[in-house]
Amino acid sequence: MRALLIVIVLAASGMAIAFWSGAIPNRWNPWAPILVDDAPNFLTRFKLRALADNPAACHALLTAAGIGFTPVPDRETGEGCGFRNAVRIERFPVSLGGALIASCPLAGGLALFERHALQPAARAAFARDAAGVEHFGTYACRNVDNRETGRRSQHGTANAFDAAGFRMAGGKIVTVAKDWSDGGGSGAFLRDLHDRACRIFGAVLGPDHNQAHRDHFHFDMGGFAMCR
Repeated sequence: MRALLIVIVLAASGMAIAFWSGAIPNRWNPWAPILVDDAPNFLTRFKLRALADNPAACHALLTAAGIGFTPVPDRETGEGCGFRNAVRIERFPVSLGGALIASCPLAGGLALFERHALQPAARAAFARDAAGVEHFGTYACRNVDNRETGRRSQHGTANAFDAAGFRMAGGKIVTVAKDWSDGGGSGAFLRDLHDRACRIFGAVLGPDHNQAHRDHFHFDMGGFAMCR
């Protein structure tokens, strides 16, 4: 037993040295800051959530991703609702139809989503880049699925984003409501996009989850891990 403990301690020490010396790539180092070019893995959600308590690191990620933003002062807007470490996204790599407020971890997740999910899925399905995202917004002080009772939605803290459609360069528009059940390229694109998003966000919900999500994908950085 003592010998096993020594082996475990030595192994842990060796891993720590490897992490801090740079021998382990950044994306596999749980203590290293998340970088926009890092391909998503099982540490991605952990690293994004950690940005909630590290505004400087979050702002650095957004700047590196080419996102124009302004920090939003912390404030309560209702029972269980409000903003903490939030930003106003004013410029994004694709069109969002205007500025929007998001928690900084969600904004970081959207940056990774655009680079590692949306664009690769668009190129694979249509051989062209995506140019815009049609959405239902981020902030709304309400309960889950708009129920009268129950727990607050992640939208209550601007920690969720509802994506309804995606516009490709050249004008083609793919919507969740119309194309999710399509057996052709548009349906395949949406399913690929959904699966890629699950590697980034804490929860990804779509039409297969329930009727409330029949026309959009819900992305959030909350504590519940779901991919449906």
